Amino acid sequence: MAETKSQDAVQLLKADHRAVEDLFEKFEKASADTRKQTLAEQICLELSVHAQIEEEIFYPACEGNVEEDMLKEAYVEHDGAKVLIAEILSGGPKDDEYYDAKVKVLSEEIEHHVEEEEKRMDGLFAQAKKAGLDMDALGEQLAARKAELTEQFKMSGIPTPKLKTMEDVTV
Repeated sequence: MAETKSQDAVQLLKADHRAVEDLFEKFEKASADTRKQTLAEQICLELSVHAQIEEEIFYPACEGNVEEDMLKEAYVEHDGAKVLIAEILSGGPKDDEYYDAKVKVLSEEIEHHVEEEEKRMDGLFAQAKKAGLDMDALGEQLAARKAELTEQFKMSGIPTPKLKTMEDVTV
C-alpha cells in the first residue's frame, strides 16, 4: 500500500466532503445512463465509507465534547442518507424514474450535513477542535479504517446500511 501523508481528522473528513461534492457535480453534468450509474455508485461508496468511519470513530470521540443535539442531528442525517443510498443502489437510471431525483435529494441532504459539520465557529468540527480532541490520532484511525472499508466494499459491495436512530428498521 502506498504511503499517504497523515492528515488530522478534520482535514480527512473535509477532503471526503470535497470529493463527494465533485462527484455530485459530475453526476449533474452527466447525460449517459451508464455514466450516471457509475457516478452514483461511486457517490454511494464514498458516503457509505465516510458515514461509517464517522459513526465508528469520530462521533464517539466527540461525545461529551460537543453539543449533544448537534451530534444527534448528525446521526439522523446519516440515517436519512443511508435510506437514499440503499434506494439508489437498488435501482438505476433506466429502471427507476426517480433515480435522478433521489441522487439530487441525497446531494442536498449531504450539502446541509456538510454545512452543519463545517460551520466555522460552532460547527461539529470547530467544537471538536475547541474541546482539544487529538485530531492527529483520530486522523490516523479514520484513514486506516477508511482504507479497510473502501477495499472491503469494492470487493464485496456496499452492505445494507445499519440505521443508528431507527434501530429496528432495515433498509
